[in-house]
Amino acid sequence: MDNENKFNEDFFDAEVFTLTDEEGNELQFEQIAICEVDGTLYHALVPLDEEGGADGEEYVILKSFIDEDGEEVLITIEDDEEFDKIADMFEDSFAEMDYDGASEE
Repeated sequence: MDNENKFNEDFFDAEVFTLTDEEGNELQFEQIAICEVDGTLYHALVPLDEEGGADGEEYVILKSFIDEDGEEVLITIEDDEEFDKIADMFEDSFAEMDYDGASEE
């Protein structure tokens, strides 16, 4: 299994995504980590409040998908086993960051 984890350690380089939910509402998220597993990218995103600050400590995990137009689309992970595997990887990496004070690259 080919795995690579990257974490957003530089506040000024924070990547912000504007996503549209199922009801057409636009929401902003900051990417806090990205993980590649077997050629598929997974994003850990923190919702931002109206002032652009992190809205709590919870995050969402979305899967990168290339649509028919060649555009990257972030989608939910439907398979419970796949989601649990990726969530465990992010949690382990976040715990390592908390313990070490920084992630290894």
